[in-house]
Amino acid sequence: MNQQIIYYPKGGKPTLIANEWQVWDGERDEGSIPDLVYGLHKVLVPFHWWITHHKNSDIADRANKGGVGVWFAADDDILKHADIIEEGKNRWPVIAAHFPIFRDGRSFSTAALLRDRFEWQGELRAIGDVLIDQLLQGARVGFDTFELRPDQNLEIGLKQFDLYGVTTQNSWRATRSTQAAI
Repeated sequence: MNQQIIYYPKGGKPTLIANEWQVWDGERDEGSIPDLVYGLHKVLVPFHWWITHHKNSDIADRANKGGVGVWFAADDDILKHADIIEEGKNRWPVIAAHFPIFRDGRSFSTAALLRDRFEWQGELRAIGDVLIDQLLQGARVGFDTFELRPDQNLEIGLKQFDLYGVTTQNSWRATRSTQAAI
């Protein structure tokens, strides 16, 4: 787990913030959320785990207090579970999309669907095998928080957002620039 992550709010500047969320893989499931790493009180659970456990009163209570978010695997069919996602939008402070390997781009589609079709307004985090090379594309489709792979340099990551001054395509973040670059 990274101690810091990149936060790039829509309409704002990218910055480093403390990572308050532990990503849990759902393994060794005993029907409840595991003990968290010392000092952390918030956990991102796999969506497939949420589906079967969200009616548990302890989990529902913790989610209602802002301590539980979900993460989607690259192969989760989010359109199939639209009803659960609609209900969860009022409970989850964070949704994450997992990149199992950097060259698997399915989580970009998940982000775009969450922002466009589900109108998700909260934090949308990229987790897993996230590289600096993916930051600009991720920001375009709706990610506003990035937990980079541990070998990636966060300071260099922040500089990626200053590479281009002209937007050539519409995106979640901005519309196309009307003036050509000089």
